[in-house]
This record gives sequence, C-alpha cells and structure tokens, in this order.
Amino acid sequence: MECVIDTRQGRVRGKMDGGVAAFKGIPYAAPPFGANRLGPPLPAEPWDGIRDALAFGPTAPQPPYREPFDRILHNPALPGEDCLNLNIWTPEPGSTRLPVMVWIHGGAFTNGSGAVPTYDGAAFARDGVVCVTINYRLGVEGFAQIAGAPPNRGLLDQVAALEWVRDSIASFGGDPDNVTIFGESAGGMCVASLLSMPGAEGLFRRAIAQSGAGHHAIPAATADKIAAMLAARLGVTPTRETLAALPAEALVEAQAAISLDALLDRDPQRWGQVAANQMAWEPVVDGEVLPARPIDRIAAGTGADVDVMTGTTTEEERLFLVPTGLIDLVPDEMLAATAAGYGLGTDGVAVYRSGRPGATPGDVLAAVGTDWFFRIPAQRLAEAAEGYVYEFAWRSPAFDGRLGACHALEVAFVFDTLATERGRPLGGDQAPQALADAMHAAWVAFAMTGDPGWPRYRSERRATMCFGDTCQVVDDPRAEERRLWEGIR
Repeated sequence: MECVIDTRQGRVRGKMDGGVAAFKGIPYAAPPFGANRLGPPLPAEPWDGIRDALAFGPTAPQPPYREPFDRILHNPALPGEDCLNLNIWTPEPGSTRLPVMVWIHGGAFTNGSGAVPTYDGAAFARDGVVCVTINYRLGVEGFAQIAGAPPNRGLLDQVAALEWVRDSIASFGGDPDNVTIFGESAGGMCVASLLSMPGAEGLFRRAIAQSGAGHHAIPAATADKIAAMLAARLGVTPTRETLAALPAEALVEAQAAISLDALLDRDPQRWGQVAANQMAWEPVVDGEVLPARPIDRIAAGTGADVDVMTGTTTEEERLFLVPTGLIDLVPDEMLAATAAGYGLGTDGVAVYRSGRPGATPGDVLAAVGTDWFFRIPAQRLAEAAEGYVYEFAWRSPAFDGRLGACHALEVAFVFDTLATERGRPLGGDQAPQALADAMHAAWVAFAMTGDPGWPRYRSERRATMCFGDTCQVVDDPRAEERRLWEGIR
C-alpha cells in the first residue's frame, strides 16, 4: 500500500509493508554539483505534485572497495547527482511523536551510503522508532581542505540532514525533540565530531558512536599537505575553482591512489597524523566547523547535555588483517615498530603477549591496533561524556574462525538484519538471533529513554556490557592492557 506525506519541499509517496512505511531517496539538500560543486550544502529545491520515494537515491561519488573487501562488505553504487538524500522507515506517519534515530554510515570517509541493505530501518520502525539513514559527501568532495571551499563539507551535509529531520520528521511520526544520532566506524567518528561542533548544537538529544570516537581528526597543516598531493597528481592548483572543473571520476581516482599511498608509505614526515590513522580523507580541525579535536572539546564540556553510548568489537583490526592474509606476514620487528609508533614500548607488547598465549605477532598486532585505534578512544569518549560502554564479543566463524569479533560485525545485530547477511563472508549463516534481539533492544531503549539497561562507565567500576555468547556486564575488561595507554592515548 502506498502512502503520501507532506514535507517542506513537497509531497512524497512511500510504501507501507508489514506495518512499516518506507520513504527512500528524499533529497535533504540540493545536488552538490554544477554551481554548488565543493560548496556548502544548499536547500533542496521544492517540487510540484507528488514525488516518488520508492527507491534509494543516488550515492555519493566513491571508488569500489578493494579486493577482498568488495566480497565482504555491501556497497551499492547508484548513479546520479542528487546524492544528498535520506531514507525513512516509520510505523505511524502522521501526528504520533516517536523517537528518531539517524544513522551515519561508515566506510573510512570514502565509501558507503544509507542504501546498504544491512542498514534497513524496518526493525527499528517495528519497535516504535522512526529510523533515518543518510548519504553525505565523501573523500575529496566531502573532506579535502581546498582553498575557496568550506571545510568539512561532509560534516556540513550531516548537519543539513539533521536540520531537515528537525523541520520535517514530525510529518513522518517522529519527535524532533528526541533524536538520536548513531554511526559506525567513520560514522562513529562523525557522531563524535557532531557532538563537538557548534553548528550541530541542539539538533540531537542522544548519540551512539560504534567503533569510532573522537580522536580521529587531522590538523589543518596535514590536510594542506594532502591537498597539495591531490593537486599535484591532477596537475592543477588546489582551489575550488580548478578542482570543481574536473569530473567527479577524476577526483575519485586521484583520492583512491592517495589513500593507497598512505597505507603503503606511512612516513610521519610526509603524512603527519595520517601515517598512524591511515585515512587520508577525514575531518579536519579547521578552527571553525571543527574548532578542535572532538575528544578535546567533549572533555572540556561541549555536548554535556547529550546522552552518549559508545563501544567497540573485541577484535576490530582482524577485519583488516585476516581476509588480506597480512596477519600471517607480520614479523616481530613490524609488531615492535608499529607499537612504538603508537607510543607503546616493549614492556607493553609483552603485556599483550602474556594475555594471549600462543599468539602470533600478527595476532598481537591486531590486539594492539584495536586498542589504539578503537577501544581506548571509545573509553575516553565515555569518560568525557559520562556515557555507557558496550563491547561486542561474538566471534564470527568466517575464515575458519580467524575473523573473530571483527570491525563492522555488530552492525547487522544492531539493525536486526541478520537475514540480509545470510551467506555473506562476514558473519556467516549461524549468527545468533538472540544476540541481535538483545543488542537491537538496547539501542531502542537508549533512543527512547537514554538508558540502554546497564550502568554508566565510571572510573570506580568501568562497567561494560559485553554482547557475546552470553550478555553480561563486565567491570574493566582487560584492565592491565587499558592501563598501558594512560598518558599515551
């Protein structure tokens, strides 16, 4: 059955199925091309009549995932310039004021969209939440620091989407005064960025950062270096005028080459913080849109009125090391050098080894990298925001069980979309539905009340909800390893 809703831009037609109405591909801002190229997000133009919102809209320009991740991760590529669009799932279009959850996808700031099947919001709507997924500009288009262009355009897109939600979600049955933003990986880092941004103040009441927190933003000087690399590769000056004159495909090709170079080179003199972060395109501390590193702003009290939940998977880094085979190629020297680059000495590496009898250097590197990149930043965010912490510990049987509780594995559990993952290499066919029921219910409870169902993360206890074969609160898991990072991370 079709249903029609009025928005400020015009009427949209969605589809009701099983008690859930879905509206897809609704523009929240104008296409960022032509005269709008590399500019701030501008309001979407109104339309006459009824606009179909029955299929996902175009996705932001992006490269395909490299092998083997193209076989592991969903990544629809839908052509078209009207890529600043969003999707809505709601059980009750009209006057009901239900909690709203706005999903910000991951993908290392270069990939992804709100159209990924795993992000289907029907289960949230089934359980009384209006779910919204959004697209935003990626890579060069969204995050390169370019003379004459506003900085952090991808973050500005997210703010524009939240403003659209504030102004229009009531027509879809949502409460604009009870909005939760949530995101994973780069999306989790965006959540922390939004929590710290003056321009996003008042647009959401709660925030969930999954496998991404507030440490990953690069200084303007580093962003300038990368912009110079981009311009040199393209043979132009690094200005909005010259880059906007190039086709999107040329920018995507150049950004992919620079991203790969950053992964292979990792020279701090050349790459600055990107040598450790390994992401050439990410939020920039520009002093205005992002006044300071998000974790520093949050620790100083910004966003103190927002309820926060954050967490990680137990073995994040294994996603990046196991499918590629790199985990078996790590020598002791590489482990020691990488740990030293993170500020961890040989004594610290020994602690990680002692907690993992029989672990290879690659296994230990995965554990150290998981903590530096994901777990410790999440804990710092929880400490700063007096929030809640979870850990996803269920181990995937994929890759002969070696993939473990890896990065991105928890997302289908949160969305209760395990059925869409059946047969996929990430989680396999035996993922437990009972665990999805528990995680999804906690996210719904947090969106409704600000309390997911376990104690806050405070220094005297460090309560952490562990979602695994059983679900239980664990106090200060792997405390000895956590303490290694005090004063370092």
